[in-house]
Amino acid sequence: MKKIVGFGDFLVSLSPDGYLRFLQADTMNVFYTGAEANVCASLACFGMDTELVTRLPENEIADAAVASLRKYNVGTCHIARGGERIGVIYTEKGAAQRPSKVVYDRKYSSFSEVDEKTFDWDEILKDAGWLHFTGITAALSDTLPGACLAALKAAKRLAITVSCDLNYRKKLWTTEKAGKVMRQLLPYVDVLIANEEDVEKVLGIKAAGTDVISGELNRNGYAEVAAQLSRTFGISYVATTLRKSISASDNDWSAMLFHNGKAMFSKTYSIHIVNRVGGGDSFSGGLIYGLMNGMDDQRALEFAAAASCLKHSIENDYNLVSTQEVFALVEGDGSGRVQR
Repeated sequence: MKKIVGFGDFLVSLSPDGYLRFLQADTMNVFYTGAEANVCASLACFGMDTELVTRLPENEIADAAVASLRKYNVGTCHIARGGERIGVIYTEKGAAQRPSKVVYDRKYSSFSEVDEKTFDWDEILKDAGWLHFTGITAALSDTLPGACLAALKAAKRLAITVSCDLNYRKKLWTTEKAGKVMRQLLPYVDVLIANEEDVEKVLGIKAAGTDVISGELNRNGYAEVAAQLSRTFGISYVATTLRKSISASDNDWSAMLFHNGKAMFSKTYSIHIVNRVGGGDSFSGGLIYGLMNGMDDQRALEFAAAASCLKHSIENDYNLVSTQEVFALVEGDGSGRVQR
């Protein structure tokens, strides 16, 4: 099977132990992360051939970041080197009614200097069957939308499936700029993943009867939004995760997939969260796996929702689960009983 290529930033992740607040922390745990890297790592754990395309400086911290990808069998052959620094993300884990918090330190990173001439996309994608990127990638500098467009055009020339997680981050760009840029990129996308806030804030399309603060979700409203996205941009598949936040510690989790004029919904999982960061990325990885491996739409959706449910139980950002574990949950084994 052809490989999956992810295009995006790769950062140092620093977080206090457990549920300590930034003000309490005397030490930080070190991890390496990035939306597209998280998807690649998930897929690699499922046995898929993956490759991350990014740019990092020439120093020991970047070397450690690359080593973390290789540890989980993510390809690193097309990581460019140059620039002065690797970006940093600080994460404070929330609990109960206290939300998690994220602080970015990623301006002027090596990756932010990427433009449409940095990579030879025809060479990178020659053995690929899928390209994945997120709105975060396009948000990081004024040159990165052009770099994304170059990658997408090459993918279309080579008949490669393109997926995008809209992934709006208000700390990175405005809704106006995000809308302008993403509207230029979405016509090249075959599979769009977006939650309710992303679609509303970036594209101005709101699911009727939904309020993410109160946790009210209207399934019919999401189907209407997906149909509009499909018509407007010519997108074959539109998927959205449906998170009902009871608190920072407990969520109800499900998902929707729209294809060929039909909306379908996964089963709902009530999850007690160990770590929610990377939950959306794990859903993307699960959906890509299902669609690439010929599952029917409902089966692919159930696989993706179950994979993401399991990710909420895992520390750090990679979804380190096997296909056997995901299929067991899909088939109803969610007891959490010790396996021996």
